[in-house]
Amino acid sequence: MPDKRPRGPQPYWRPKRETLRVLAAVDAVLDVYADYLPITLRQIFYVLHGEGVLAKTLQEYKRMCEYVGMARRSGRIPWSAIRDDKQVAVKAPPSFTGPQNFWRTVGAIALDYRVDRQSGQPVRLELWSETEGMVPQLVRIGEEFGISCYSGGGFDGLAGKHDAAERAIAGSKKSCVLHIGDYDASGEWILTALAEDVTAFAAAAGAEVEFVRVAVTPEQVETYHLPTAPPSATDRRSFSGSTTTQAEALPPNVLAAIVREAIQARRDMAVLREAIEREPAERQAIIDRLDGLR
Repeated sequence: MPDKRPRGPQPYWRPKRETLRVLAAVDAVLDVYADYLPITLRQIFYVLHGEGVLAKTLQEYKRMCEYVGMARRSGRIPWSAIRDDKQVAVKAPPSFTGPQNFWRTVGAIALDYRVDRQSGQPVRLELWSETEGMVPQLVRIGEEFGISCYSGGGFDGLAGKHDAAERAIAGSKKSCVLHIGDYDASGEWILTALAEDVTAFAAAAGAEVEFVRVAVTPEQVETYHLPTAPPSATDRRSFSGSTTTQAEALPPNVLAAIVREAIQARRDMAVLREAIEREPAERQAIIDRLDGLR
């Protein structure tokens, strides 16, 4: 039997009344969090659940995803507004159409010149997200402080853990990983497994790495009245809580504030300001030198 699901663009899609009701609520969420786009489908769902638009069931979540999918296919919702959980990252080899294209590219890089904003800080920071879809939001926060963001669902590969330790070793100072993950048995075990392996690799070379759970914490669940669910009956691993909460239950603006506060608590703001203040002069010097080369 052929698959009847829609494929490709759907410019002539005409949603029904109930679909329009849900999509109007989705539009409102995207408007409210315009400064934090792209956000994930689960983040949208949790906001709509909190507003009473949708019930917290798998069926309702799938229904919303279907509506939003068609809205994206039809052009009603921009593709760039939502980050898919399994969005593929592609790295193409650098290439140019000719010398002029090369110099334009180099010029654009010069215009984007930034000093290392972690230089001179007491600890080197990284942001880690259990959920890939939340990475763009965290990247936007980290950029301000020169902090990279990494994602890893599940228990991450061995090579990824070793790479993290190598970054800590190369940094020649103490490193701290600020971790954002679900508050459940899996989330706790993921963080434990990552921390134990990365710190062991780093310690073998004399480097120190600290892991800090920034979100979600039991206190945040209570403070922000986040939706909860019972622990999985099939997961036999130990868990410190009695209910579970996904990281995407935190509204994007709340998550941003929590992460920024965690970063600022570990920054020497005077050193950061000095680095930012010398950027323009150094950038202009690079541009002037490039102009001479061209």
